[in-house]
Amino acid sequence: MEQISLGTLIWMTVAAFLTLSIFSFLYRDNPFYRFAEHLIVGISAGYWIAILYHTSLTDLWIEPLVDSVSAFGAAGGSIPAKIGILLANLTPGVIGCLMFTRFFKSKAWISRWPIAYYLGISAGVALPLYIQSFVIRQVAANMFNPVIIYNTIVSDLSTLYYYGNSMMGIWTGIGDIIILLGCVCGLAYFYFSAEHTGVLGAAAKIGIWTLMIGFGATFGYTVMARISLLIGRFNFLIDWVSALGNYFNL
Repeated sequence: MEQISLGTLIWMTVAAFLTLSIFSFLYRDNPFYRFAEHLIVGISAGYWIAILYHTSLTDLWIEPLVDSVSAFGAAGGSIPAKIGILLANLTPGVIGCLMFTRFFKSKAWISRWPIAYYLGISAGVALPLYIQSFVIRQVAANMFNPVIIYNTIVSDLSTLYYYGNSMMGIWTGIGDIIILLGCVCGLAYFYFSAEHTGVLGAAAKIGIWTLMIGFGATFGYTVMARISLLIGRFNFLIDWVSALGNYFNL
């Protein structure tokens, strides 16, 4: 490992100390773990406050408000239009400031109105995006699946016959069939207007297995992500020990 500077080594040592402090919780709760935990929470909160100040408060309210106030001194434009722009830029800040009445017991009821307004706007904006991304697009993809499956298998069979290529495209078509059947069977499991017997019961059982496989894959992906973070920390500690040895010529 290439020898590094003293400043870099100090920062690596601090990071290694905090990493080991977090790992010390595996033994039991201790002051080192609590110190690292509080430090990470405090730094994260301060970081997000700075990010929100620059990306939301400054960019979305203060600068547009200053520009709308400066527009009164500029030539052109009607006064009513300028007043409307000023009120449009001033209103969000006033609503946001009213949320702080929560800290005053006698005026705390006022904060309910801006919070309710904010939650309503957020739900109204997020709901169409969520439906478009996770419902409509998924339904549209499965509606086109039969056509895609037919075209994929037929075209790849002809290609395989003439050129002797691999069967990767055919396996893609088979995968599309599995996705389509899994989707239909998963929906059949949630169809409670008829008794789950016969064909519907068999489809519902397949739907249960499909859901379990999906949940298991999601859980496995989450575990793999956490293991990847753990391996990264171990690699960092190994690099830190190597850096110490190279710096002090051990």
